[in-house]
Amino acid sequence: MSNLAVMAGQVSAQDPNSAAAADTDPTQLDTVQVTGRRAADRAAIDDKRFADAQVDAIRSDDVGRLPDQNVAEAVRRLPGVTTQNDQGEGRYLTVRGVSPDLLNVSLNGQTAPAPEPDGRQVKLDDIPSALIGAVTVSKTITPDMDANSIAGAVNIETLSAFDRQGNFGNLRGAYGHNDLNNSNPYEFDGAYGGRFGADGQFGAVVALNYSDRKIGTQNVQNTGDWIEVDDEIVPEGLDLRQYNTNRTRSGAVANFDWRPNDDTSMFLRLMYSKYEDSETRDRFSVEFDEDGIIPLGPDGGNFTDAEGARALRTRQEDTSTFTSSIGGKFKFDDSELRTELTYSRADKRDPHRDEWGFKQGDVSGEYNLVPDPYLVVPWGEDPYDASLYEPDFYEPESRRAVEDLYQARVDYMMPIAIGDGSDLQFGAKYIDRRKTNDQNGEAWEYDDGDLTLADVAGRPIGSIWNGRYRFGPTINGPAANAYFNANTGEFEEDEAGTLSASLAGDFRITEKITSAYIMGRLRYGDVTWIPGVRMEHTQGDYAAYAFDLDNASLDDPFNSFGSRSYTDFFPGLNVRFDPKENLVVRAAATRAIGRPNYESLAPFVEIEDASSSEPEVSMGNPDLKPLYSNNFDLSIEYYVGNRGLLSAAVFYKDIENPIFESTNGGQDGTFGGMDLTNAEVSSWTNADSAKLKGLELNAQYELSFLPAPFDGFSVGANMTFSDSEASGIPDRDDTLPLIDQSDRVASAQISYEKYGFSARLAYTYRSEQLMEVGGDPGEDVYLDRLDQWDARVAYTFGEDLTVFLEGSNLNDAAMRTYMGYRDRLGETEIYGATVRLGLQYKF
Repeated sequence: MSNLAVMAGQVSAQDPNSAAAADTDPTQLDTVQVTGRRAADRAAIDDKRFADAQVDAIRSDDVGRLPDQNVAEAVRRLPGVTTQNDQGEGRYLTVRGVSPDLLNVSLNGQTAPAPEPDGRQVKLDDIPSALIGAVTVSKTITPDMDANSIAGAVNIETLSAFDRQGNFGNLRGAYGHNDLNNSNPYEFDGAYGGRFGADGQFGAVVALNYSDRKIGTQNVQNTGDWIEVDDEIVPEGLDLRQYNTNRTRSGAVANFDWRPNDDTSMFLRLMYSKYEDSETRDRFSVEFDEDGIIPLGPDGGNFTDAEGARALRTRQEDTSTFTSSIGGKFKFDDSELRTELTYSRADKRDPHRDEWGFKQGDVSGEYNLVPDPYLVVPWGEDPYDASLYEPDFYEPESRRAVEDLYQARVDYMMPIAIGDGSDLQFGAKYIDRRKTNDQNGEAWEYDDGDLTLADVAGRPIGSIWNGRYRFGPTINGPAANAYFNANTGEFEEDEAGTLSASLAGDFRITEKITSAYIMGRLRYGDVTWIPGVRMEHTQGDYAAYAFDLDNASLDDPFNSFGSRSYTDFFPGLNVRFDPKENLVVRAAATRAIGRPNYESLAPFVEIEDASSSEPEVSMGNPDLKPLYSNNFDLSIEYYVGNRGLLSAAVFYKDIENPIFESTNGGQDGTFGGMDLTNAEVSSWTNADSAKLKGLELNAQYELSFLPAPFDGFSVGANMTFSDSEASGIPDRDDTLPLIDQSDRVASAQISYEKYGFSARLAYTYRSEQLMEVGGDPGEDVYLDRLDQWDARVAYTFGEDLTVFLEGSNLNDAAMRTYMGYRDRLGETEIYGATVRLGLQYKF
């Protein structure tokens, strides 16, 4: 609560209505009304200045619009924040180099549900930015916040009628073009709100959004690892992929408030968002036979006896999230009581996730490692002849993951006769999370018949990557499915594959967290001390399958169970010092927790080849320890009213029990009730510790001191330097950086707003980051650095109608991974630039 003081109407370390705050009130700085992005930026500066903890914020502009397409893309422009992307769009947030799994995301102050079945990370590309009023990123936490915040906390606020004066409304529509697949995305949204009733005591806001985007992604990747052949390092092949995705988002917000007097306010918050992905992925790959690779030097060579493969995956993903909250704030003299009940559901359905594969052998050709991405060129026409490809496999799958989240909290604040207007706050919260994942799949192999790819061929693709790679024939999904349904006898079911696809990913998890806290805001002149402690009791129960592929049945019930119960205390201290009118110094020492992901906790056990000399075991680990982090932060902030800001922050995190995946051979023991010897066991385990330290710099200023018309310019830039080190990683005697941590993250923008004209040019950057840990440094997978340019220009006619043109990914920034060394490609993917032309009208 306390770090959202201004945005949520809560009491902050320095009340913005106080005399000190009045000196910097926006109305004292200008004699003309300030609107648009400049007004939103000023409000965000105030949010940061008057917060209890160290925060950064972004506000919607005066027509209810954040500056990017979804919440993740808007927030990545804040200091120390970057995104993990999907199909070129921001999806998850990484704050100060800590994994999204360890970031606490809340909606209007209550924990947001996570639709993904395997992790705790909350998808932020599900939420259209048009439905949001403000977003706050808390870099330090206070005891009234959930302790599950090693990476910090993000709170997403929807708009209330009491956030604006009078009735208000807006409509917006845009139509665009993507240069890679020549598609035309479009979107529209609208909102209306206001106050009504006697003395305007009732308020209501309704907002709607819909967007439709067709994405044509092109991907090139290594089919395996980089290996040594005749003293040369070579890839194991090349895999070409063409994605065609139709992505739609829709959402609605309905917020209702009742404030009959200054001492009572009640609210009802409703939000629904739906995300639908319909995707086809065509593949053409050439996988080398190691014995057939003929290096002609470090830059290239020839190959023989390779396998050519063509595949098609069709996928439908439907994710919906619903949240409802009811609560109130009640003042009793100088004390205040807050109560809230929340129910949320995240429902992720994959009705089908089906894949077909065809193959042919004896492919020969040449490879060239000089260009990036490297080239593999098959010789002759056989690799492009559909009649020479035989069926390999057919694997239809479906999945549904559901998370139900019940929450209740109560907070009470009262004044205490200490210092200069101090207060004591205490409260309790209860979270009941119920998570299930049900996956069903079949695995079929072609047994006997005359089917070839030519019988079910789709429209061929000439080439991808601007003509660099010849592609060739594709698979027609409906035709292939119809053939299978009519000729099932030509296929043989791989029973072990069906069992693995249907049982290994299933689980049922319940997690109940009961918490209580007490904290104070002790004000002594220019210094505010915020000490406190939070207690959280966690009770988790887990169910999954333990099975032997040779003996299990699809009808088996859950037969593997786990349970954990633990209680933790999280002391914390935040200190704020105001040595001068425009200078704020903050320091914090806090402790946080990171609970393991659902997939790793589920007690599944999958055994393959139990009777062999080296059986393989994949298993979850319900005994995983939570991560704990001791956090130390220091910052200095200089404000030029609310027109500008200079800040610097240093941070240090000492993390216990980081979690990594591991595979260990030669294991003897009992697995899923079976006694095995010399087993290869893959699971999750805790490493010893990790440390993260960094420096965060931020500058933001309106150049209003310049003569007209140049006084409409504003500039901003931030950069974060960080370094991490994890030790005690299974099977490694070296140290590694944390997963998802970049050494450098930066963003910059220049904007102009005057005479009805506005423009913005924005740049974001992050350095490379570790994605996966291998058996040795050469097998570690890194996500390569990324920089991206976006721009927007607009003109407002009068005060109501605005026409705008905006472009994203103007430099066609590509996603790229590498294995150990930057010249050893893992995969790379391009998305193209997108431009949108639109109108918005406010009333």
